[in-house]
Amino acid sequence: MAGPGGAGDAGDVLSGGSERRCRARLAAGGAGGAAAAAAVLVPLCSVRGRPALLFTLRSRRLAGPHSGDVSFPGGRRDPADGDAVATALRETREELGVAVAATSVWGQLRTLPDRHGMTVAPVVANLGPLEALTLNPNPDEVEEVFTLPLTRLLREENQGYTHFRTASGYRYTLPVFLNGPHKVWGLTAIITELTLELLVPGRYRRKTHVPPQKAPG
Repeated sequence: MAGPGGAGDAGDVLSGGSERRCRARLAAGGAGGAAAAAAVLVPLCSVRGRPALLFTLRSRRLAGPHSGDVSFPGGRRDPADGDAVATALRETREELGVAVAATSVWGQLRTLPDRHGMTVAPVVANLGPLEALTLNPNPDEVEEVFTLPLTRLLREENQGYTHFRTASGYRYTLPVFLNGPHKVWGLTAIITELTLELLVPGRYRRKTHVPPQKAPG
């Protein structure tokens, strides 16, 4: 799968050179995340040598609007958390039983609002080969863990979008990733889109379109 290398080669996204490029880009973005109300970990990994993203299906035992959703491990910031990275690593440990080292964190994507207005900081980290990990999902929080190879996410036939229109006439478009074990949509799809743009710039065509809202007259 690995080609000659470079930013556009999906097979090399977990290489040392790609990591350095992504770390530099994330650092230049200046996403602090200190004010975010929640954080998620965006877990890069490899499955039989193929770069992939790891997702969870939230347990239907959970109360609230996110029950049964595809998501990344994460949750609300705890008062004891020093920053968004601490929140993402703690939540990953609680949900998946995996202690991710801070040195595995590449950086943070820009903070985003969820559909209820809560700000979420996506933290990108490389878990390494999935075969070397022992996952112990908490059944009260996680119903299923699955991975999607980057090559699958980058195929146009697996990419879609949904148009939305509010009562006020405000229109916007959000991405959807199809043909996997579960449909990836909502905030998780937006974060996936940002991650693909980070890892393989030029290989993914953005689906998200949120026009600026007009100020009330």
